[in-house]
Amino acid sequence: MEDSQVLHLLQQYQMFKEFYLCYCGYANCQPLHSYGPAVRPNYLLHYIVDGRGIFQVGGTTYALGRGEGFLIEPNKQTFYQADAQEPWTYLWIGFDGTNAEGCLRAVGLDADRLTFRFDDGGRLTGLVREMLRHNTMSTQNDFLLQSLLCQFFACLSNGISSKIDRLSKEDRENRYVHKAVEFIRNHYIESITVNDVANYVALHRSYLFALFQKVLHISPQEYLTLFRLTRAKEELTLTDVPVANIARNCGYQDPQVFTKAFKSKFGITPLKYRKADRENARRNLEQYLEEEPKGNDSKEAEG
Repeated sequence: MEDSQVLHLLQQYQMFKEFYLCYCGYANCQPLHSYGPAVRPNYLLHYIVDGRGIFQVGGTTYALGRGEGFLIEPNKQTFYQADAQEPWTYLWIGFDGTNAEGCLRAVGLDADRLTFRFDDGGRLTGLVREMLRHNTMSTQNDFLLQSLLCQFFACLSNGISSKIDRLSKEDRENRYVHKAVEFIRNHYIESITVNDVANYVALHRSYLFALFQKVLHISPQEYLTLFRLTRAKEELTLTDVPVANIARNCGYQDPQVFTKAFKSKFGITPLKYRKADRENARRNLEQYLEEEPKGNDSKEAEG
């Protein structure tokens, strides 16, 4: 690697918890220069100023060139390499924070979209060059770098989101609902609310409500409650775990609130449901055992 400039920050995260710059850089790469396979502890965005190369993640290879970029997610193994004939020149920013994922989603990037195109590379280059100039530790530089990071994402939001807007309205709506449902399925055990779901997909709560009603014919709150209670029914049927534990496993900290919600939805308390389900299973087993000998006798007579 030649003509490389890098800035590493050690104290930035102490001031900005939700979204902060970890490092940035700019480099002209030699032919076939590569990095990886490697795993990063934070998010990392590369933008190709010139030349071309490849980016590999999860068994997929992307051939990328000037004006394109790629996102590396934390704890995901990746590999990237400059082209042999036209090695790329790229800039990069590493960042993290409790809302880093939300900021990425806001500009149109996530696990389902790791590459992008942005036509005004000069603006991004200028911002990274400015970041590199503030390479001394001071409170003033901390604020300046935070401002430059936000400007970088402001540029991306304008350039990348315009391409997402070309999706049909129906495709965009389905995509938002799919992401919201995925979030609920992955986090229903936690004490999440509809606001948490709306924040995850970067939509206003009222708009998320309208999308759920249109696509699933149910509100986000109803879907979250139904998903939790359906999981509770499974645990009541398949395990002997106490009701209070099942309540916590399904996102209810108060067992009484859980019992009330369960009865409201299914017309029976969790304990009575479990008892009735076991009784029904017992009767079915007894009926099966009573019929089994007749079936065997019949087969032996035929033989």
